[in-house]
Amino acid sequence: MHAEGFPALLGAGLILIFIFYLGFLSLKIKIPSVILYILLGIVVADVIHESELLAFASEIGIVLLFFLLGLEFNVKRLGGIAKKIWPSGLLDVFLSLGVTTGIALLFNLDLFSSFLIGGIAYATSSSITAKLLDDRGRMANTETEFILAILIFEDLVAPIIVAILFGVSAGDHFNTFTFVILVGKILGLTLLAIILGKTLFKRFESFLDRIDDEDFKIALLIGIALAYGGLALFLGLSEVLGAFLAGMMLAEIGRIEKVEQTVFPVKDLMLPTFFIYFGTTIQLGDGVPMIGLLVIIILWSVIAKLLLGILGGPMYGISKRASLRAGLSLCSRGEFSVVIASVATGVLKVFSGLYILVAAFVGMLLFEQATNITNKVYGKPVKKKKKIKLPGS
Repeated sequence: MHAEGFPALLGAGLILIFIFYLGFLSLKIKIPSVILYILLGIVVADVIHESELLAFASEIGIVLLFFLLGLEFNVKRLGGIAKKIWPSGLLDVFLSLGVTTGIALLFNLDLFSSFLIGGIAYATSSSITAKLLDDRGRMANTETEFILAILIFEDLVAPIIVAILFGVSAGDHFNTFTFVILVGKILGLTLLAIILGKTLFKRFESFLDRIDDEDFKIALLIGIALAYGGLALFLGLSEVLGAFLAGMMLAEIGRIEKVEQTVFPVKDLMLPTFFIYFGTTIQLGDGVPMIGLLVIIILWSVIAKLLLGILGGPMYGISKRASLRAGLSLCSRGEFSVVIASVATGVLKVFSGLYILVAAFVGMLLFEQATNITNKVYGKPVKKKKKIKLPGS
């Protein structure tokens, strides 16, 4: 910590206590902890702004999040998801990323800033949506498979968006040659991950079984995640993409829970620091920037996801009723938007932070009212009466 006479160790301890309290509070008041962590960062920004300790912890947290996410996607599963969800997924990219970028361009923003805003508005919050589905008992609903498939598709696209934004922000100009080089690096890093997954890590599960000491497992698995994330940084890409690909490498093993149960506790400890650190970078002293654009982007964010549900749901094979309910349930923005917004600076950083906070609240409200709104549009579903066959009839 930078305050004179304020030990870094004391600051770290207080942050962890705040993380516990806010996590506990979020369960009581039913507000996603992500929002509370960002608000905490904004409040304590003057005390811990530019803290190297917090920045490093936050980087580890986000790397482990994407590492664990990558574990869910081996090459075979990626192919299976793509075959069924790609029409709806591409519609999502067009509506939430493409159109939003176009709206920002109409407000005379440059291409990079417009694409960054489009990226922030693109991805639904996987953590908020999945938690709400579980908490509200909707996991068995007709539309849930479609919602989860969209989240998976977005989980695959978001790291690529981050990698492109990260690479372009590190350079002087956005041009075709820069884009081609970036895509080449992404493809090369992905190909290397697939090759390593099919060769070096093919028998990784049996190797893990021979390691009795859990401490050694933690060092090895987190080391792999950080090293591949670091390799991505070395190539001028995002550590998020590298971590995701590191997870993909290990996804080829038979039982990924062996890796997850080792890494999850460290991720759960470190990840909240990422959202707190992001909050410390938001400076609200100059008021709300580009308020007209902010209002329009928030409105379009909701409309885009509604259209995704209404148009994309039937493409996936679900009813109009379930499609509308799905669209209303996909409006929350959260962790992926924060990751993409971390590339922003100055006014764009403030704009991004405010958008994420408002979009998360609006998304939660629409999720809670999804069933009621659907019933008002299509009427309450009629329960089919079971015919009881009487003896002798």
